[in-house]
Amino acid sequence: MNIPNLIFAMAVSLFVLGTVSMMAGLFTLITKLIWGDLKVIAQQTTQLAQKGIAEEITGLVGNASKLIDALNQLVKTAAGIGIFLFLIGFVLIIVAYYLAIQLM
Repeated sequence: MNIPNLIFAMAVSLFVLGTVSMMAGLFTLITKLIWGDLKVIAQQTTQLAQKGIAEEITGLVGNASKLIDALNQLVKTAAGIGIFLFLIGFVLIIVAYYLAIQLM
């Protein structure tokens, strides 16, 4: 195996990895948007917390606020992972393109 073949194999590998990473990032972002259930749970938890405040049930309010915080972290984490995977995939494809250009 000579050097140009090795560089070509690296470029193809990076392109495939970049494409898979971009698709995984898009899938993560799209499924995050489709999950309307999380929004419904968050809205219902907010209503539950308001009811707890009105009726002065402190334990209910504390648990509802913890649930809201956990849901917000879940949504932020899913979005962050999706964007990170997409950007990493984009960079890998750019590097693969650079390697392919070096062969020409």
